[in-house]
Amino acid sequence: MPSFDIVNECFKYNGEYYSFKTLAILAQKLSASKEPYIKDIGVFLKEWCDSSQIIELKTSGSTGVPKIIKMKKQAMVNSAIATGTYFNLQPSNKALLCLPSHYIAGKMMLVRALVLGLEIDSIEPKSNLNIDLDKHYHFTAMVPLQIEKSITKLNNIDNVIVGGAKVSKALKERFQSINTAVFETYGMTETVSHIAVKQLNNQEINSDTFKILPEVKITKDERDCLVVNAPNVSENTIITNDIVKLHSNTEFEWIGRADNVINSGGVKVFPEQVENKLSGKIDRRFFIASEKDEVFGECVILLIEGAEIQIDDIVFQEIDSFSKPKHIYFISEFIETSSGKIQRNKTLQLL
Repeated sequence: MPSFDIVNECFKYNGEYYSFKTLAILAQKLSASKEPYIKDIGVFLKEWCDSSQIIELKTSGSTGVPKIIKMKKQAMVNSAIATGTYFNLQPSNKALLCLPSHYIAGKMMLVRALVLGLEIDSIEPKSNLNIDLDKHYHFTAMVPLQIEKSITKLNNIDNVIVGGAKVSKALKERFQSINTAVFETYGMTETVSHIAVKQLNNQEINSDTFKILPEVKITKDERDCLVVNAPNVSENTIITNDIVKLHSNTEFEWIGRADNVINSGGVKVFPEQVENKLSGKIDRRFFIASEKDEVFGECVILLIEGAEIQIDDIVFQEIDSFSKPKHIYFISEFIETSSGKIQRNKTLQLL
């Protein structure tokens, strides 16, 4: 089993070979950069090269208060191996780093390159990416906004995993016109990046199910929430707040967050499913939430970012009566995490 203190001999960073020993020199150089994204890479590599077997990771805070998690470097190595196995990544395959390295997704791109012997290039992690169209890449990771803004630049990339936020129905439809295989990921900081993936295009039969990575086992609890047993990346069983439908021992369908479920007159409404039906019909950021109602206990509401506009009732024609928003509210600017995820509860408090 590869160890964190051994760098695969095929590893390259921006075209140059590095061993574990020379990696520390690179880390020192990058951490002195005035470019924040380059400095972040250097800071992480310095932590990776130190004598500690533990590294501290910060959660995004999108579903609660951000917290620091202490993670074993070996768990990150094991996660990289699982991803490499699933996507058949080979030494000297080329990878692109276009996510910030102060978050787990960017850190894991670097770890995969170090462990699997990938030749990784780093570019500024902005929304509209400056991808070198003369280069061919086997693998990269992006957030939905990056794919949306850079979709015409992806044809020289074999596989893209996308995470950090839900992929909209409208964006999925745009994926069908490109050759690149795009995979939505499921995971969290506690599982060291993703533990399951779902292919979104280039399939004969479209599927809404996530397929788990090697060495992962899944079950459900009494709330119908996913329970993850992944001993290679977490010593503890992880009980999530994600309501799922199990299709097999290796596949599940994500329904929504248990802490977001709305009970309207005894009918359970999953905000994420309503949002999916509204995707592409409202040209601004929005989300579904609830407020107290004297008759139904709770009723569905729609929050839209920006100045007030007229919303035609035809937008809601695919939504049943219990799921249709009873009120629409406009908020000038949603509250976000530092990684750009909407903080629903804090945004609701603005009302």
